Amino acid sequence: MEPQKLDLCNEIIKTCLKMESSGINQGTSGNLSARYKNGFLITPSSLPYNEMSPEDIVEMNWNGEYLGKQPSSEWRFHRDILKSRNDINVVLHCHSINATAIACHEKDIPAFHYIVGIAGGKNIRCANYATFGTQELADNVLLALKDRLACLISQHGMICLGKTLKDAFFLGCEVEAISKMYVKALSIGNTPILSDEEMHKVIQQMKRMSYGKGPEPEGSNDIAKPKSE
Repeated sequence: MEPQKLDLCNEIIKTCLKMESSGINQGTSGNLSARYKNGFLITPSSLPYNEMSPEDIVEMNWNGEYLGKQPSSEWRFHRDILKSRNDINVVLHCHSINATAIACHEKDIPAFHYIVGIAGGKNIRCANYATFGTQELADNVLLALKDRLACLISQHGMICLGKTLKDAFFLGCEVEAISKMYVKALSIGNTPILSDEEMHKVIQQMKRMSYGKGPEPEGSNDIAKPKSE
C-alpha cells in the first residue's frame, strides 16, 4: 500500500475509534469516508472499529466500483456527497443518542441557540426517511445538506461534513452536544428562536472565526489587539 493511502487509512481508523470512545457512535453502526484520488476511501460493512486494519478500508470510485472488502451499505450517500461538494473531503455518519432521538421525531433543530449556526445555516435540517443504503436515502440527504455541513436523518442518525477528518469529528461532537441541549430545553417547554437576521450575523462571525472582533462594522466596536512592548 502506498504511503499516502496508508496514512489516510490509519487516520480514518483513529477517527472511527474516537467516534466510539466519545460516545457519538456504538458498535458497528455509523461509517466514515474521505476523498482519495479519483474517488474515496470508506469503512467496510459490519466490522467493529477496534478490529479494523488499514487493509480493511475500502477504496471506491465514483461509479460504485470498489477494491477489497464490501463497503459500508451507506456508500451511496458518501459517494454522492463527496462528488457534489467540492468544499468538503470527509463524510461522517453516526447514530449518536440525542441527535437520533430528535431525528426519530422527524424534527429539524431550529436556532434555539446560536451555536446551531456551526452547521452553516439557521437550522440543522432533518432529511426525510428512506431505507438505509438506498439511492432514495442518498437523494434525501443531499437535499437536507444543501448549504449545510450537517443534517439529521429521520429515524436513523446524523451526518457531518468537513474538510478534514478532524473537522468532521469535531462537528459530529458539536451536533450531538447541540442535540442534547435541545432535548433538555424542550423538557421545559417550546424554546424561543433566534431571528434569521441574527443567525446571519452569527454565521458570518463563525466564518471569520476571530473572537477578538465582533460582527459589527469595523470601528463600531472595541477590538482586541496585541499590546505593544
